[in-house]
Amino acid sequence: MMHTFRAFNVVGLALLLLGCSPKSHLRVSEPQTYVIVHGAWGGGWAFRQVDDLLAAQGHKVYRPTLTGQGERVHLASLEVGLETHIQDVVNTILFEELQDVVLVGHSYGGMVVTGTADRIPERIGHLIYLDAIVPEDGESVITGWSKDGEKKDWINNAKDGYLKPNWVKADQPVPKDVPHPIRTFTDTIVLKNQVRLRIPTSYILTVEPGTEAQEDSFFPFADRAGKLGWPIYQMQADHNPQWSAPQELVAILNKALTLHPNATLKH
Repeated sequence: MMHTFRAFNVVGLALLLLGCSPKSHLRVSEPQTYVIVHGAWGGGWAFRQVDDLLAAQGHKVYRPTLTGQGERVHLASLEVGLETHIQDVVNTILFEELQDVVLVGHSYGGMVVTGTADRIPERIGHLIYLDAIVPEDGESVITGWSKDGEKKDWINNAKDGYLKPNWVKADQPVPKDVPHPIRTFTDTIVLKNQVRLRIPTSYILTVEPGTEAQEDSFFPFADRAGKLGWPIYQMQADHNPQWSAPQELVAILNKALTLHPNATLKH
């Protein structure tokens, strides 16, 4: 699988330097509409810098915050589940009347964008998983991502219905990460619409400097993406490139759109 990563990166870079975009009708200069879905504990605020960089290139960016997270933390409740978060994004796209959306899901956000694409595939032009979960029908975060020995730890670490890792502290100033409802990790995703699989889709795997891709906890999902025939882009960064490498991330987002064999699915 690693040979696939490296080969694609080298060829892709060469094509980019030559100004080529095989089988693609999309150009970076064409304004795109991005909807970026953050990961667990976070909020739309986490992608503010990426938003600024994309906007400077002429793109429009929406950063919906999932119910109970970020500035919507006051809406947190034990009733918030995966379906709530999927509906958050579906409604953003529908109420804003967005079409041909470049839908990006980071980390846990991969669950959310997958469910969104299953509900309204006709609104999605390109799907990008950013170091994210790629679920199959009937999987949850717990069953699809955690190793057997870790599943019990996830459940045991939940307090009062929320996951509160040690970096989530009540006395931190905002913006900050907040407790995440465990129900969103245990709810299983229901995928029924095969049209979702026709959406041009790319995967971005972030790998910590000095480590191998196979060591990354999201590598199994990159591997799954490769088996689905999706282009995979590997970048050297921690799990949160929106902070550690925002310019590099934006460059790869642009590359994913210009070099994908089918670019975007026009409806």
